[in-house]
Amino acid sequence: MTDLRTAVRDDYTQIFGHEPDGVWSSPGRVNLIGEHTDYNLGFVLPFAINRRTLAAVGVRDDRTIRVGSTFTDELVEVSLDDLTTEALSGWSAYPLGVVWALGQFGADLAAVPGVDILIDSNVPVGAGLSSSAAIEGAVSFALDEIWQLGLDRQTLARVGQRAENVAVGAPTGIMDQSASLLGERDAAVFLDCRSLESQIVPLGLEDAGLEILIINTGVMHDHATGGYAERRASCEEGARILGVEALRDVSVADLDRARELLDDVTFRRVRHIVTEDQRVLDTVRTLREEGPAATGGLLDASHVSMRDDFEISVPELDLAVETAQANGAIGARMTGGGFGGSALALVPADAMSRVLVALDGAFAEHGFGQPELFTVRASEGTRRES
Repeated sequence: MTDLRTAVRDDYTQIFGHEPDGVWSSPGRVNLIGEHTDYNLGFVLPFAINRRTLAAVGVRDDRTIRVGSTFTDELVEVSLDDLTTEALSGWSAYPLGVVWALGQFGADLAAVPGVDILIDSNVPVGAGLSSSAAIEGAVSFALDEIWQLGLDRQTLARVGQRAENVAVGAPTGIMDQSASLLGERDAAVFLDCRSLESQIVPLGLEDAGLEILIINTGVMHDHATGGYAERRASCEEGARILGVEALRDVSVADLDRARELLDDVTFRRVRHIVTEDQRVLDTVRTLREEGPAATGGLLDASHVSMRDDFEISVPELDLAVETAQANGAIGARMTGGGFGGSALALVPADAMSRVLVALDGAFAEHGFGQPELFTVRASEGTRRES
């Protein structure tokens, strides 16, 4: 992390011709359980990971925002006076969307100075680890401090969500931004996506001799395209027919009635959300009462539900999950929005080498590209680095 901080400061100085006023960072996240429940106002249980996005930021003496990234030579420049969501596109829509969204949450963009922003990251892009929320968290936290806005972390999470929904055009919920901003070491964030109340739930993985393995399939996804939006529309239609504000208000006991009222596809979408909400509650209870080693069955059931009812898995994700389960993982599931990205596996430390070898062999046997395999730890959330 020290090397990344030094590199982004040096690159910033070289690109912009002056040193930054500071470096801020925000982590990616892994969702332990609770997929697609956030925009249905339900429950989620993500945690921040020890992969981070850094934003080096410096104040300018004019009204210009310049945004660069170490991953491209492109430097995007816009005046604060001309900033509209319609003018944003590509990767820069994430940081510039945050600037716009801060104005929606009370920042007087007519009274703040311009800034130069350089972004660097070791959060894999397109892997389902929320590289986008990490950008949003780092930039919003930095600008909140530089512009002295006084916004709390929960509000900054809403800023990031607004940026992603409106500026980027991805209809995501608030889980990713909340996990990135609120995370704590060796703990998950239990978030009620209706009230936005959160609780820190200790994971206790180290004491239990367990590790979380991320299996990045390399299959790229894009939440702004049709699959994600289609699933959200199905959920909204199901809620409308069932006469509730959101699927959060439907219980497992209501599913028999729902089956009678809904077509098969809409019913299965609804069933995933309703049972996934219950699995989140069960996982929180299990972590508190029995510890992480007892959560494997819940993780496995979550994947089956996403594969069969929500239909957001892909063959590579299914292979990753099945191979990990067959070679010693306590539980495994795809994580993230789906249609590609990563799976996670809860693996005893003494079984990790067997799982890694099995995954490499299985992907080669099926003619898939080799997966990127790495472990993650639950980490603290957004912070100032220097």
